[in-house]
Amino acid sequence: MGVMGVSIQQEVSAIVGRVLESHDITHVVWVAAGGSFGGFHAANYFMERESKAIFSSTFTSNEFVLAPPAYVDEHTLAVICSMRGTKETCEAARTAKELGAATIALYVEQSDLTAVCDQKIAYESIALDESRVERVNSSIALQIAMALVNQLEGYAEYETAMAAFDVVDAVYRKAVAYARPLAHCWAEQMAGEKTIYVMGSGPAYGSAYIFSICNIEEMLQIDSPTINCCEFFHGPFEVLDKSKPVFLLMSVGRCRKADERALAFLERYGGCNVYVLDGKEIGLNDLPDSVSEYFNHILFSPILNNVYMRALSKATSKDYMTRRYMWKVEY
Repeated sequence: MGVMGVSIQQEVSAIVGRVLESHDITHVVWVAAGGSFGGFHAANYFMERESKAIFSSTFTSNEFVLAPPAYVDEHTLAVICSMRGTKETCEAARTAKELGAATIALYVEQSDLTAVCDQKIAYESIALDESRVERVNSSIALQIAMALVNQLEGYAEYETAMAAFDVVDAVYRKAVAYARPLAHCWAEQMAGEKTIYVMGSGPAYGSAYIFSICNIEEMLQIDSPTINCCEFFHGPFEVLDKSKPVFLLMSVGRCRKADERALAFLERYGGCNVYVLDGKEIGLNDLPDSVSEYFNHILFSPILNNVYMRALSKATSKDYMTRRYMWKVEY
């Protein structure tokens, strides 16, 4: 529970309600950079599948500043996320405000972002073991999306989804214990590899993207292309051989068929460096079938960050807090 016994679900619902009191919302844009940008995937995926009245899209912060979409106006809700106030994300918030959009900041530390935005919601960092899963940025964004659709159009599974957020942290803790020995073995095998491909689709693609660009490339300085399981068969499968390291996320939901197709090919033409992390094994099946598809990112991402990335850091003797350029040079 949050301040004065208010749950994060209730806090989010109330803030969305305040936005809708003053704005007729027809569009929502999710704006951030890096892992925060990838963290919006679950919310945008939900909006695109469940909303018939609200257009939803994601933007990396600097693109939004340089080339904002023409539709952004007083009928737009801009949800903007930055842990500590990344410069270009703060500038994106200003751009959204100047165009007339209602703005909600998701943040860990107060910054120009929270000063600019109309509303603000504090979140807990996914990287901290004590953080609760329902209170990390991707979970709060998904709650915003669900509350928005529910309040404007009605979402039949809203209460089911909110109840799932009450138990998802416990599901995650159980998954961590399950995955640790598996991650250790995988990391030992990957320790000498120079490239690790990460694959996913649909509701898990955002987790695959973050695992590649943030966990493997940024934190460990190992090349890591992200491949959509559907797009795999339209080019990338040509690089597959028996030695290629591939990490496949098997989602729960309608897109699982795409992941299964990719897995069948990987099993036929790949080798011992193909690794599969199945959403069914990390607890997504413990959530109601009517909403579990939308929780793929919510469970995959903290497990990848806090279990698999840390295991690879240990196996490679690379401190995952070390950077080559970030925070050190002008960029």
